[in-house]
Amino acid sequence: NDKQADFLMLLVVDHENESCTALHINRDTIAQMDILGVAGDKVGTVEKQIALAHTYGNGKEVSCRNTADAVSGLLMNASIDHYVSVTMDAVSVFNDYVGGVELTVMDDFTGVDDTLVKGETVTLFGEHALNYVRVRKELADSTNARRMERQRQYLEALYNKTIVCMENDDKFIVNAAVKLSDYIV
Repeated sequence: NDKQADFLMLLVVDHENESCTALHINRDTIAQMDILGVAGDKVGTVEKQIALAHTYGNGKEVSCRNTADAVSGLLMNASIDHYVSVTMDAVSVFNDYVGGVELTVMDDFTGVDDTLVKGETVTLFGEHALNYVRVRKELADSTNARRMERQRQYLEALYNKTIVCMENDDKFIVNAAVKLSDYIV
């Protein structure tokens, strides 16, 4: 398995106050993680970039659990009850399913995606949405921290667009789940 956890977000649910808080974890954070053998059994531990926790495993459930365990360890063994893994290919699929996402471009993508001009308000579709949340090494500020800022901006706009879609279509979530089923663990 050569896949990494490119984007990590922990949703903390407070049942008592009926609230949810998102904790965006930098993929470059160094964390303790299990090294798993071919059968998925723990064969050791290593301290590495948390994005690599997903690499140890089968690319599916075993990798997801290993990543969740690494995040738990990072947060002093906080209990993580559930996980969802979504491949980056799903970004453009879901983005287009909601009818595109409008935002103001934060960075200069010249030479990478010339449709993304810094300061312009655009509606992202297809590969442009994926470029916006994924690209970093080719940009002037190639840090993951800057990419995380764009990801948060995009997710907020996507969330707002999703709420509108849900209000206008009672079957939106069910249909979205079917559409994205090939991209989710």
